[in-house]
Amino acid sequence: ADGELVQYHYGLKDLVTILFYIFIAIILHAVVQEYALDKINRRLHLSKVKHSKFNESGQLVAFHLTSFIWCLYVVVTEGYISNPRSLWENYPHVYLPYQVKFFYLCQLAYWLHALPELYFQKVRKEEIPRQLRCIALYLLHIAGAYLLNLTRLGLILLLLQYLAEFFFHMARLVYFTDENNEKLFNVWAVVFVVTKLFTLTLYILVIGFGLPRVESQALDPERGNFFSFLFNNILFRMSVLLLVCLFQASVMWRFIHFQLRRWREYWNEQSSRKRAAAASTKQQTKLLKRDSGYHENGVVKAENGTSPRTKKLKSP
Repeated sequence: ADGELVQYHYGLKDLVTILFYIFIAIILHAVVQEYALDKINRRLHLSKVKHSKFNESGQLVAFHLTSFIWCLYVVVTEGYISNPRSLWENYPHVYLPYQVKFFYLCQLAYWLHALPELYFQKVRKEEIPRQLRCIALYLLHIAGAYLLNLTRLGLILLLLQYLAEFFFHMARLVYFTDENNEKLFNVWAVVFVVTKLFTLTLYILVIGFGLPRVESQALDPERGNFFSFLFNNILFRMSVLLLVCLFQASVMWRFIHFQLRRWREYWNEQSSRKRAAAASTKQQTKLLKRDSGYHENGVVKAENGTSPRTKKLKSP
């Protein structure tokens, strides 16, 4: 009422808040599983492997869609999209608005809740290393942006990442319901390339041009200034940009390899279908010939062994 703007900082009490929302995330996970995914699985009658992947994609579709809408609302209302300079101006961004801090705490809680869910969902042993690697990468990036006062940059990067991941898992859900429908994979491919280009551009803009121009260039951990003095060194700045470009190039290489493998499988499947159709047509032709009669010693005979020609009656 008095017009004061309350802002927040991170601290040890965040751990209690994160623990509380871990339990909330487990409950919401169970609700989505029981009232949506399990009912769809009963109708589809999927195999065990597809059943596990369907549950994983179903949960992530709900989470990525919710997080994308929430993150978009935050960056629009805070003006981070309309004013890109705000991503590095007045760094370090030690004090956060309530909705930014709450978003980060909920993100950390969700990815931490994914660890016990590996046991609750009885994930196969072959899938556990891949999912642990994914959870660890999300926790590392989100916690790093939160603790190192790069929350504004982290929000934009999460927005782009969740958009691409939503289309990927949505395409997997559609594929499990109808294996002939792969149109959404093509949409995901376009969205993935566009988001990676925006991500690389954002890294270059913030690291190459933004942080080196920050007024306070001295190392000051008490004020949360961890990076600006490093990025003032052109050698360090170019090394970081090179590492970022190499990482994005490796991601694009894996993506291209995945697309080539998918197209190769698609064309192999199409060619096998054509061969099967040609073989069935040839077999039907043989059956038609056999139905009309068969040859024995150069004479066409019917199925009962008699000659199909009419016998001439002798005159009495």
